[in-house]
Amino acid sequence: MRHPTAAAGLAGRLWQAVAGGDEYAAVDLVRKAAADGVDEEALLLEVIAPVQRKAGEEWAAGRITVAQEHATTAINERVVATLAHRGAAPGRHPARRGRVAIGCVDGEWHAFPARLVAEVLRLRGWQVDYLGARMPTAHLVAHLHLTNPDAVLLSASVATRLPAAHAAVTACQAIGVPVLAGGRAFGADGRHARALGVDRWAADARGAAAVLEAGLARPGPAAIRQVADDLPHLADQEYTMVVQSRATLVKQTLVDLETRFPAMRGYDDAQREHAAQDIAHIVDFLATALYVDDAEIFTAFLTWTARILEARHVPARSVALGLDILAEQLREFPRTLVLLREGRTAVLDRATRPTRPVPGPHLPV
Repeated sequence: MRHPTAAAGLAGRLWQAVAGGDEYAAVDLVRKAAADGVDEEALLLEVIAPVQRKAGEEWAAGRITVAQEHATTAINERVVATLAHRGAAPGRHPARRGRVAIGCVDGEWHAFPARLVAEVLRLRGWQVDYLGARMPTAHLVAHLHLTNPDAVLLSASVATRLPAAHAAVTACQAIGVPVLAGGRAFGADGRHARALGVDRWAADARGAAAVLEAGLARPGPAAIRQVADDLPHLADQEYTMVVQSRATLVKQTLVDLETRFPAMRGYDDAQREHAAQDIAHIVDFLATALYVDDAEIFTAFLTWTARILEARHVPARSVALGLDILAEQLREFPRTLVLLREGRTAVLDRATRPTRPVPGPHLPV
């Protein structure tokens, strides 16, 4: 099935099932489509994947809860498992191309994209070791020593996982295993993957399959390197200082916001907790932007956050005020101040625009 109308129709029906929490209807729909001859890869990428994206969009717009979004993911995982365990079927081939390992970098919870890639590669004849979410680098390297795969595929959806991804990339290459990276964290064009020294980057599952089919050379001794070899700007220590002072930055910003943003004085405990989490995320994305020296990571997250807050009736100017408070605490860090100024401009620019329905997120949470 490559007809967009047919795919959209199936995706719409699948969304109705998962949004209603009906796992059995969702599984039956996909099972019947596969039995009717619909290509399994198309079901994965053109039906199931769009439904998963829609769940994120609906949450961002405030139309479904976090619990509903999680339930949608759980049902979609069961649907994928149904396809994976259909048994011998026309067009299904035994593993014949080689062996790969695929998993999420340490700290990355969003495993669904990696699972889709794993199933596509299995359909195309690869033996796949699917390692799931939050794979600690030390355990990943131990697995690679044990299995010696042709490549390791690292997935990251949230940009704040890039430092952990960098550690995983260098560790895998140091033992001679090439790294193929994918996921939104690495940038829409893969520029963050290239900055971290990965061997190849792919935009999607089909792209990853094409890279593997073309072949990846194993890294040689020159692959053993330090972080500063890839990112010499880290010599200024601003990233390290922001990370080490994270707890203090969050606490002081929350205290000062209560003084300067009167609405916060009426917050209940849950609202205060959400505010603290938002500030912590802002600091984390600030640190990541410092790590890769890319302001867009920070500004994109801030404008996305402003959209989320506006959908929940919190004005975007509160974000700009929080950035001002952070700037006061970090006034000795020139690269950091540039990022905070650019972030503030991006948020205020959004705040002056007419209010519109919230679109789907450009970055996952």
